[in-house]
Amino acid sequence: MAKRLSLREFQEDLVRRFAEARSDDRHALLGVRAGTENWLINLTDTGEILPVPPLAPVPLACEWFRGLANVRGTLFSVVDFAAFHDGAPIDPGGATRLLLVGMRHGVNCALLVSRAIGLRNPDDFQPDRSGGDDARPWVQGRLRDARERLWLKLDVPQLLAHRGFLNAGID
Repeated sequence: MAKRLSLREFQEDLVRRFAEARSDDRHALLGVRAGTENWLINLTDTGEILPVPPLAPVPLACEWFRGLANVRGTLFSVVDFAAFHDGAPIDPGGATRLLLVGMRHGVNCALLVSRAIGLRNPDDFQPDRSGGDDARPWVQGRLRDARERLWLKLDVPQLLAHRGFLNAGID
């Protein structure tokens, strides 16, 4: 008979495994999907992944700036990562998640993603030789997995410092 875990035990185990992966392999990557694109993010640049809490809209903001989220008393700006890349806005339900990024860089920012895919080993990817360079400066590389799926490696500091990302107001 399988051992039954409470939700709290499951979450504690997940946090423990996430922390172990972070300390054991500084090169581990987190895979997420935003709209139609697969993204890889260095585990050291990520924070929590959580269900989308209620969002407080911000008037006169770009469509991709979805508002503010209160996460345990701390406000995070929420960016719809698919809409930011001119994709369709993400519906914040179902498998949609909020990925806290930037805290290591002193920025309380969260990316709204279609779903979290999980931890990935960098050794499972090869450079993409079929396409050209990506014009987005926060795309650190284009990679392919064993199934030939395209993944974009996110450079979080570049994204957080980019003028277009920082300017969420409607012109």
